[in-house]
Amino acid sequence: MRKMHFAAALTVGILFGAGSALAYDGTKCKAPGNCWEPKPGFPDKVEGSKYDPKHDPKEIAKQQASVQAMEERNKKRVENFKKTGKWEYDVSKIAQ
Repeated sequence: MRKMHFAAALTVGILFGAGSALAYDGTKCKAPGNCWEPKPGFPDKVEGSKYDPKHDPKEIAKQQASVQAMEERNKKRVENFKKTGKWEYDVSKIAQ
């Protein structure tokens, strides 16, 4: 009885799985798995269009400063670890 239930469940799973995999979704694929298409009206070139994010240089500079500060803290942590053999996350506790 269990074998029949298992076989029935397996058959249903295969039928539904194959049906959804073989369904045509309306895309024109350049290669298998590469089926991205822009929506109608989306420009070929984003720069200068209404979809251009127009990043603020001040915000980008803030991010760069934040990354540089993080790298400096990590450098101090690594130097301290090489000296002491113990990892200290809190940079303020590292003796200069």
